Amino acid sequence: MERIKRLLAEAGISDYIVYGYTERTAELFFVKKQLDTRRIKDVEKFVVTVFRTDEQDGKKLRAATDVTVLAAMTDAELLDAFKGAYFAAQFAMNPYYELPDPVQAPTVEAHGRLTEQAPEQSAGEMAAALFKADCEPGAFLNSAEVFVIQKHAHVISSRGADVSWVEAEVNGEYVVQAKEPEDVEMYRDFAYTELNTDALSAQAKEALSFVRDRARAQKILKSGNYDVILTDENVMMTLWFYGERTAANMIYPGYSTWKIGDDVQGETTGERITLTMRALAPYSREGIPMRDRALLENGVMRSTHGSNRFCRYLGAEPTGDYRKYSCDNPGTMSFAEMQKRPCLWAVTFSGFEMDSFSGHFGGEIRLAYLIEDGKMTPVTGGSINGSILEAQKDLVFSTDRYAEIGYDGPYAILLKNVAVAGTDGEA
Repeated sequence: MERIKRLLAEAGISDYIVYGYTERTAELFFVKKQLDTRRIKDVEKFVVTVFRTDEQDGKKLRAATDVTVLAAMTDAELLDAFKGAYFAAQFAMNPYYELPDPVQAPTVEAHGRLTEQAPEQSAGEMAAALFKADCEPGAFLNSAEVFVIQKHAHVISSRGADVSWVEAEVNGEYVVQAKEPEDVEMYRDFAYTELNTDALSAQAKEALSFVRDRARAQKILKSGNYDVILTDENVMMTLWFYGERTAANMIYPGYSTWKIGDDVQGETTGERITLTMRALAPYSREGIPMRDRALLENGVMRSTHGSNRFCRYLGAEPTGDYRKYSCDNPGTMSFAEMQKRPCLWAVTFSGFEMDSFSGHFGGEIRLAYLIEDGKMTPVTGGSINGSILEAQKDLVFSTDRYAEIGYDGPYAILLKNVAVAGTDGEA
């Protein structure tokens, strides 16, 4: 950090933010149940944001450019990188804004086994939890990757900020496969800020069940309007629409017309939405103190959020960029009750998407369950195409919960009268 500060001064750069971090990562790669590769990595990097101020037609302007540097670089290499970033900044000028207010504080430590024990031990425990579920006939884990990351982060700025903290996470991905009556594979990923072995075992068990059903799924879905159930990560992606539309970088340019105090859900006969932005770290990469913030309360917008630049433009308090939110609705119907009504439970897609501009969501169905007359039939093919702005008037949340690194909330959401393109028109 001291070298960077000295060389920034030598380059004539007076405004900057430096986000530095050291990471220790344990990585495990499996082919079926066999450990194929094991890696331990130690990385130290610094993301230096240099700011340039100019004036045009009597208006003060500011630009920012990021450059990533390593401690192993020579002074000459660092100086060249900083000068190059400062030169490039002149081509991306924006209205002027102040840098984040400076904060100085002792290092914020993290607690828990994921932080305190060796990452290779945590990776082994998570791998064991993953393969614990691979014990039933008809499906198996084809491959898997597990990563445990322990990070010490440090932010300084030209305004005098100096904060640091410790964080950790485990993430990874795996492929489940079934070969009869059709050979199919399904991909899943996971990420937690705790050593959540039980959650990973449960997810893997569910994935193996899904891929077995995908192998025997039928193309019998008819086009029409259905009550649709979405679960786990698809719920997270759907509700993040509200996180996108309340973000400062959407409101400032006019992509979103929402403002604090607006009833963004409108008239409803179903559940009112309550969301909270959750801080995964005590500070943002700009050194902004982060805390949990109410986003929606019973459908009413309570705050905006985002980077320093766009919050400054709005005249709002800079909050930092969030990576997690919670849906605080307790739910009114169990997932088991949802499955008793005629509906389509859409499980996996070739690519589920939520458009933060239009509110449309959908994707091509890889596996869904058609529920009719109390019977659940696995189906594949077709697609769903809905609008959260239409569906939000009569939402139903499950009492069952789901949690991962970016979301904590209801496991399932029931969306009524969603358009479904079936397979009845396929050749």
